[in-house]
Amino acid sequence: MLMKIADLQDRRLSDSLYPYFNHENATYRREAVLAFGSIQESSAVERISALLLEDDDPSVRKAAAFALGQLQHPAGERALLDALEKESRGEVTPEILEAYGKVTRGWDLDPAVYLGDSLAAAGLGWSIYRAGLRGKAGQAAVEVAEGLLNNGHTDATRLGAAHFFARGARDFGTAENVLLSSARRDVSPEVRMALATALGKIPTDSTLAALKDIIKTDNDSRVVINALKALGSFPYGQVKHYLYQALNNRDVNAGIAASEVIITMVGRDDWIEVSSLTSQVSQWRIQANLYEAALKAGQNRDLAREVQRRYEAATEPFHKAALLGSLKHFPAAWSFVESELRRADTAVVRSAAAAALLAMNQSNHFNQALRPRFAETFQQLMQSQDDPAVLGTIAMALGDSALGYRSIIRDPSFLREAKKKLKLPEHNESLQAIEAAIAHFENRKGNAAVANDFNHPINWELVKTIPQGQRAIIKTTRGNISIRLLVNEAPGSVANFVELARNHYFDKKVIHRVVPNFVVQDGCRRGDGWGSEDYSIRSEFSPRRYRAGSVGMASAGKDTEGTQWFITHSPTPHLDGRYTIFAELSDGMRVVDFLQVGDEITGVEIENSGDQ
Repeated sequence: MLMKIADLQDRRLSDSLYPYFNHENATYRREAVLAFGSIQESSAVERISALLLEDDDPSVRKAAAFALGQLQHPAGERALLDALEKESRGEVTPEILEAYGKVTRGWDLDPAVYLGDSLAAAGLGWSIYRAGLRGKAGQAAVEVAEGLLNNGHTDATRLGAAHFFARGARDFGTAENVLLSSARRDVSPEVRMALATALGKIPTDSTLAALKDIIKTDNDSRVVINALKALGSFPYGQVKHYLYQALNNRDVNAGIAASEVIITMVGRDDWIEVSSLTSQVSQWRIQANLYEAALKAGQNRDLAREVQRRYEAATEPFHKAALLGSLKHFPAAWSFVESELRRADTAVVRSAAAAALLAMNQSNHFNQALRPRFAETFQQLMQSQDDPAVLGTIAMALGDSALGYRSIIRDPSFLREAKKKLKLPEHNESLQAIEAAIAHFENRKGNAAVANDFNHPINWELVKTIPQGQRAIIKTTRGNISIRLLVNEAPGSVANFVELARNHYFDKKVIHRVVPNFVVQDGCRRGDGWGSEDYSIRSEFSPRRYRAGSVGMASAGKDTEGTQWFITHSPTPHLDGRYTIFAELSDGMRVVDFLQVGDEITGVEIENSGDQ
């Protein structure tokens, strides 16, 4: 029966799920309502609300609260408020509180009702966070969150409040002193990480002093990385010393983060100083970022020629791609980048060149006299290229109303011809961009729908052979990573991963994306993030949170998942309920933290499988 419910969820057959809402078995009622957390049909609000308010099983009510939060429909707010008045079970209240934060039109709860219970207090913190993400949390919520940072509350409670200040708070009110203290002294590094980010939103002398202290003294490099990122809110002259020092930090991710901040901050007076740092770093990604920063600020042709020489001497595709990317703010190099796009023999270099051309168009240094030449080049590339990343990226430029290509290109029929080169579901992301460009040229506000049809049913025979907690070993050039597969929560995603692994699909795939303190990503057959296969699977959302070591499915939108997956470096609650979690790390977090772009997966072993 549970398999039948999961299959109906996978097929998005809502009407066939509703009868289970009345089933005598609470487990079936729970799984049926949880299914709507992935289906997300707003028409289900009334039925789900009835379960929340009337079902006698707490696990069903908890699932109903999660599903209402996933729908994010205003009609769910009244039911959630009524449920808070009625609910007496501690395990359900936190889910109701968090769901309320996802749907409320203005956060307004009495904290005194919930602070006496640790579970409810945690729900309060996450409720404020969810409302803050949507811009629905005012000063009252700020004051509540400030009180939740007290060390007398649980880690979960403080983490929710800390992420509210990092991502959701618009006005910090009187909370600055509490944030300054907690960012340096909280016992949880994950709380300190979020609060270091929050300090970057309060550009005062006191917060700058606190960030510098964190960078010098905190023993968790993830906290240091977030503090380095937060320095971007302060005058460059006051922080550059700390950024320069971090470039050669023993944790390469700190150096990458620092170099990325430098790109956003460096001014014309500092470009020579920054360009001199390129010879003092050995990591190619950091070096490329420094070139990008110096070129953005200095617009120096000699420096651009130096980048081109390094590009021609480089042998690794990712290194070459990074150097091409460093030219993105120097539009005078456009002909070189275009030439390399046309002659590149690797997808990574082609997509980097296309992205650089797009960024040049958006640069403040772009010479408008070049616009007609770019229009001609873009049209030629759309006609001559078959690479979906190139087509999608150029379509983004053509569809950007701020760039003005609609007034230059009189016949955009080449866009429709380019569209014929692509197909769903494999090229979903590129097709979205082309449809947006076509709509722009036709002066339409809405795009034609680009949605994957149901094309890859779950392999239930395979699912039956996978126990909950099945281990998989991801073997990399940096070491092994062990993960636990969550087949009961995400059967389609787990079966897909297992089948790909047993067919050796992931062998020799490269880590194509690393965002310090966020994710490492793999599973792209092209190696640039644009690679998919000719199928897609359904999103499978659950109440499980993204923590450090969560393994999720990458996507270009709901129900577009395929072969790409990621592992998180740290808690990333903004992904909760939006990206499928299909596994959790059981060993190897240190390996995950050391993985860099270009590192390789040598194989994935499903433990005890007969073909390994």
